[in-house]
Amino acid sequence: MKLEIYPDREMLMLGLANVIAGELGEFLRRDGRATLSVPGGTTPGPVFDTLSGVDLDWANVAVVLNDERWVPEGSERSNTRLLRQRLIRGRAAQARLIPLYAPAETPEAMLPALEDGLRPYLPISVLLLGMGSDMHTASLFPGADRLAEALAPDAPLLLPMRAEAAGEPRVTLTAPVLKAAYNIHILITGSDKRAALDRAMGLTPLEAPVRAVLDTATVHWAD
Repeated sequence: MKLEIYPDREMLMLGLANVIAGELGEFLRRDGRATLSVPGGTTPGPVFDTLSGVDLDWANVAVVLNDERWVPEGSERSNTRLLRQRLIRGRAAQARLIPLYAPAETPEAMLPALEDGLRPYLPISVLLLGMGSDMHTASLFPGADRLAEALAPDAPLLLPMRAEAAGEPRVTLTAPVLKAAYNIHILITGSDKRAALDRAMGLTPLEAPVRAVLDTATVHWAD
């Protein structure tokens, strides 16, 4: 694990956006395409705001969430809705958004179609993850119903996940998909998250799911 410490959160968000833009640019110049995977929630919003204005060949960038709540995009709980508000706008409006939700009562029925939509854009070029104080990342929650399956080397691309801390059922990228990303970044802020990160280093992925990607990740932190 590599730890990057910033003097304040504003510098963190700007610095991280610059790193991600640079890595995406390298893939676009070399391969003509790139895949960016990002978390939901409000913490990465300033990173998205900056990225949305960067001059990249966004038409050849695929964007996929790390995970999504099983709610329609019109819901205030939808990560996709937040992503459209903060990232898929401005210059980045041309990016291709790969869905992790489709209209259905439960995610199980739609997983094959969602996997088919995702598969052509793997492996991920640049992966940005968050981490909760419980050491979850994506929707890999400690104690989740299918966590062991999602951490297994032969896990499918996507799994539905249900956990007490998750609220709604969710769909998540599994550990092998996350670990296969070429560049892995984790964004955390505050002393609680820093302490959780330190705890995670001494635990197993079943106890601290973020541990599954820490060895090859760069963690970006400011208090």
